[in-house]
Amino acid sequence: MAKHTYFVTGTDTGVGKTIVSAAILEAAKAAGKRTLAMKPIASGCDQTPEGLRNEDALMLQAAITEKLPYDTINPIALEPAIAPHVAAQQAGKQVTAQRIVGFCRGMQIRPADLLLIEGAGGWQVPLNDRETYAAVPGELKLPVILVVPLQLGCINHAMLSAEAIRADGLVVAGWVGNHPEEQVMSCEQDTLNYLSTHLGAPCLGVLPWLENTDTAEMPAILSRYLNITPLIEN
Repeated sequence: MAKHTYFVTGTDTGVGKTIVSAAILEAAKAAGKRTLAMKPIASGCDQTPEGLRNEDALMLQAAITEKLPYDTINPIALEPAIAPHVAAQQAGKQVTAQRIVGFCRGMQIRPADLLLIEGAGGWQVPLNDRETYAAVPGELKLPVILVVPLQLGCINHAMLSAEAIRADGLVVAGWVGNHPEEQVMSCEQDTLNYLSTHLGAPCLGVLPWLENTDTAEMPAILSRYLNITPLIEN
């Protein structure tokens, strides 16, 4: 059974949840830990001879130490690059929190030191007309890692996300500052200082923008900017 399981969410979509997750997995690998990861539902998948494939799920598959088939990492693959609940409707599929919880519990029984479950979009992205993705970590009672893009407005988005996570009865285990674009935000250090003081969770690291770097090499490079001790101790 996985010793430590975390749910990875972001303040919004496109903030770098996957690259942060892959970097955490690489840091754990460097520390000699056995790792697993999954992205239960992924939209924006490409048609391949092997079936639908999502680049984020493939990155997680490459970063983990334990070999898993793609369909175990990404059991619900959707082709349109749109909100998961809309993509599922267009594909004629029903997505529920309990279905995703079942996939996650199946992964949790596998032996590992660290398991990351990556969400989709932000904390309350819809799964259907009645449920949001927050119901999944809520049912599993998972601590949450929050990815914060270092750009204008991130303090408000980070504080609201953390408040929503805690209102759902869960713990923010840590947060990671990420640079989703090359431009450095004005007064970045002041923003980092505020988040470190007020977010109520440890900063696990601040990941830089990498110029002219192969995507496959990014997680290992970025892992050097992380301190994952709070995630794997005990």
